[in-house]
Amino acid sequence: MSVLKRPIITEKSQGLNSQGKYTFEVAMGSNKIQIAKAVEEMYGVTVASVSTIRQFGKTKSRMTKSKVTSGRTSITKKAVVTVGEGELIDFYADL
Repeated sequence: MSVLKRPIITEKSQGLNSQGKYTFEVAMGSNKIQIAKAVEEMYGVTVASVSTIRQFGKTKSRMTKSKVTSGRTSITKKAVVTVGEGELIDFYADL
């Protein structure tokens, strides 16, 4: 099981990149120490701090020919990682 699932690339998270903060979707069972170690190993930066957020799933419904089906999207966990002064993570380096 990998701790880091994917980087979250949205307008709001890209705005935080100038402050040295990067957002990742992480595994639900991971803690801040595991997240910091995984980011340091994968990107070769020093991690100053980690903040985690549990995002609850939204209620969704859709209409079919016979009935209305409703359910929830899954719960996700996000981590906002602050890297050391002067360091940066380039998500597009491997493309």
